[in-house]
Amino acid sequence: MLKAVVSWSGGKDCCLAFYKAALKGFKIECLLNTITKERRVVSHGLDPNLIALQAKAIGVPIIQRETTWETYEKTFKEALIELKKNMRIEYAIFGDIHVQEHLDWVSRVCREVGMVAVEPLWGLSCEAILTDLINSGFDAILVNLRADLFGKEWLGRKIDRRLIEDLKKLQKSRNFDLCGEFGEYHTLVVDGPIFTKRLKITKSAETLKEGYWKYWLLDISEYELEDNSGNAE
Repeated sequence: MLKAVVSWSGGKDCCLAFYKAALKGFKIECLLNTITKERRVVSHGLDPNLIALQAKAIGVPIIQRETTWETYEKTFKEALIELKKNMRIEYAIFGDIHVQEHLDWVSRVCREVGMVAVEPLWGLSCEAILTDLINSGFDAILVNLRADLFGKEWLGRKIDRRLIEDLKKLQKSRNFDLCGEFGEYHTLVVDGPIFTKRLKITKSAETLKEGYWKYWLLDISEYELEDNSGNAE
C-alpha cells in the first residue's frame, strides 16, 4: 500500500496534487499543515481552524504544527519522522510545479527522513494545471494577493476560465507566475472531487497586511460545512 501524507496549505496546488496522487494509487493517510505563532497558516495567512474544517470536509485527518521560518525545516522533518514511525507512511506528496529550489528542498528533506517525495504537478504548464483544476471540478478562490500586483477587487474571485484569461492579460503589464509559484497569490479550495462536503464561507473581510511584502488578505472569520443539497452542518 502506498501510504502518503500531503504537505498542505489548503490551496489549489496541494489539492490537485492530492487528487492526482490518489488516482495513481496513493492512499492519503493525513495532511500536514504548518502555522505561525500568530495562529495563521504559513504563507497563506488564513485561520488554521478553517483549514482544519476543510480537512474534515475532505475526510482526512490533519496535523498542524506551529513553526517559524527559522525552525520550519526542523519542524517539518520532525513531523515526517513521527508519521513514518507511527503510521508507517513512506511517501510525502507536494504541489510544486517548476521552482527547482522547492523540488531540491523537498527531495533532500524526504531523503534525510527516509521518505520518498512525490510531485504530481512537476513540469506541467501553469495554464494546463489551472485548466485541469477547473475540469476536475475543484472550486477554488483567491484569498491572498501581493498588493503590488493585484487590487483587492481580485479577492474572492473563483478560479475559472475567465480568471485565467484575466491573469494572462495582467501578465502583459506585470511580471508574475500564472500559478503564483513565487507567492504572487494564494488560494483556498472550498469544494471538489476529494471533498465529501462543501466549505461555505459566511463572513470575511478584505484587509491589507504587512509581511515580506504588502498583501491583500480575504480574512475569513466565519465558515461552516454544507452538504450537496446546501444544508449546513
